[in-house]
Amino acid sequence: MAAEEDTTAQEFAPPRKKAPSEDDKRRKKMVPGGLMKALLRPGGGEATPSEGDQVIYHCTVRTLDGVVVESTRSEFGGNGIPVRHVLGKSKMILGLLEGIPTMLKGEVAMFKMKSQVHYGEEDCPVPVSSSFPKDNELHFEIEMIDFAKAKVISDDFGVVKKVLDEGEGWETPREPYEVKARISARTAEGKLIVSHSEGEIYCFTFGKSEVPKGLEMGIGTMTRREKAIIYVTKQYMSDSPFLSLGDSFDEIHFEVELVHFIQVRDMLGDGRLIKRRIRDGKGEFPMDCPLHDSRLQVHYKGMLLNEQNKVFYDTRIDNDGQPLEFSSGEGLVPEGFEMCVRLMLPGEIALVTCPPDYAYDKFPRPANVPEGAHIQWEIELLGFEMPRDWTGLDFRSIMNEAGNIRNTGNRLFKEGKYELAKAKYEKVLREFNHVNPQDDEEGKEFSDTRNLLNLNMAACYLKMGETRMSIESCNKVLDANPANVKALYRRGMAFMSAGDFEEARTDFKAMIKFDKSSEPDAKAALLKLKQKEQEVDRKARKQFKGLFDKKPGEISDVGTDETEEEPGAEDHKARDQEQSDKDQAEEPNYEKQTTGLFSLFWPTGRRIFTALGLDRCSIL
Repeated sequence: MAAEEDTTAQEFAPPRKKAPSEDDKRRKKMVPGGLMKALLRPGGGEATPSEGDQVIYHCTVRTLDGVVVESTRSEFGGNGIPVRHVLGKSKMILGLLEGIPTMLKGEVAMFKMKSQVHYGEEDCPVPVSSSFPKDNELHFEIEMIDFAKAKVISDDFGVVKKVLDEGEGWETPREPYEVKARISARTAEGKLIVSHSEGEIYCFTFGKSEVPKGLEMGIGTMTRREKAIIYVTKQYMSDSPFLSLGDSFDEIHFEVELVHFIQVRDMLGDGRLIKRRIRDGKGEFPMDCPLHDSRLQVHYKGMLLNEQNKVFYDTRIDNDGQPLEFSSGEGLVPEGFEMCVRLMLPGEIALVTCPPDYAYDKFPRPANVPEGAHIQWEIELLGFEMPRDWTGLDFRSIMNEAGNIRNTGNRLFKEGKYELAKAKYEKVLREFNHVNPQDDEEGKEFSDTRNLLNLNMAACYLKMGETRMSIESCNKVLDANPANVKALYRRGMAFMSAGDFEEARTDFKAMIKFDKSSEPDAKAALLKLKQKEQEVDRKARKQFKGLFDKKPGEISDVGTDETEEEPGAEDHKARDQEQSDKDQAEEPNYEKQTTGLFSLFWPTGRRIFTALGLDRCSIL
């Protein structure tokens, strides 16, 4: 009953109050008679400005005798540019902070302010010149020109956007997208500078300084078909082919309709692998893209990037009109190809320009593609199928799926594609976080499989040179079973690669302690460890050779001649290489080879994506 009462109390507990803002704290300084308003001209409508609105108004400040102190109006010595503030974000004097939200569009009002509610306020956030009579009671005449919701793009309010018509979707242009827009420009006083009629469209590449900086910043927040006014101040008015004004104007208002943009992606960030969308697909980017390993169907045409742009393969011609079907993440098409397909929508057509190292230099090369060739693919993603969801599967089905993926990882490992192999093992281990065996037999099978996956991860990390991650993967196995000889061996090899020789020696000796049958392999590992230590010692002695042979006061050169060899060094190298090859071939495999359920579920899909090719290693 007490628990029920606590629950009820929590359900009806009042929500926490929002912490007061700095403006809220300033409002507490208001005193009766400190701010008074007189209506000079009524406005239209019923709406008044609220927080987040950009307000545009003219302001003239007078003494109580009618002497103009300052004004935005040109007839009173101002520059003719109205003030723009964003309520709740811009710094404003206290009197206007309270008075502006009471005004209608088009309204003119006179605010009489005591000094403590304008620039005479203690710790006033708005600076003013020393000649300004901030200790006097003053009249502020305000004409509310316009107000609307606005997006502040630069922190200093130098670029602000007012949305006229909402756009479609959520994707916005970025470097190096190709943009098509209708753009008009006016000064802050309303003078037309640039005009584009309904049929005129300006095309530019985002990020190439082809439009003023502030305008590009604003367009970078727009979606397709959106219409907006972008207010840009002088500091963001860089010269460009579209408009070059120098310091002629303090502020420009751009009216923009974002007609269309073509997605262009620099996949590597260095301009070598470029994906350019030439036909839009269906769905929302990137949620409806095959980001995860999937079964895909594509048509593609491959061309050599040379003077002839020779086509070397076209699925519609060379594959009897049948599309290419493959499973992503399995390394049987070039890496650049898969990277781009993963960011395509169904029905999309993209033009991909690819460098040799992401095309066919690290992948079986077609006979009519020369070595070192730059490639262009025209790819159409017809569709894709997501991998099977494990939710709701029984234990046996889950283990079969795990075996299927693990076997794929093993194949990728044997092909030297360690990064892809690691991704397969990681996928299964992530899914295993949601698996709950129901009895001891299932628990043992689950635990054994998870250990094998962690050992496979350790082997991948070791081949990728990430020894610390390899050690961590081995530790996960040894935490559950300290006598796992395979984990001790692999961790010992990782320690040895990292230069932690004592830790490696401890692991190799523990192998013999826990399993006498592993003694030959442990002794071979200890021998290799000894040779590694001797090699490190030789290099150290060579580097510091002669350092302690000089008389006091003499300076010795340490390791200055890197090409000089010790006598017999070549023999040492030959013996070390021979022993290394022998150790590699004799790396032990303590796991029993099975032909059970795992081997029955070998993946049947085509493999794509390529990864780093390193030296061979045994795999579980």
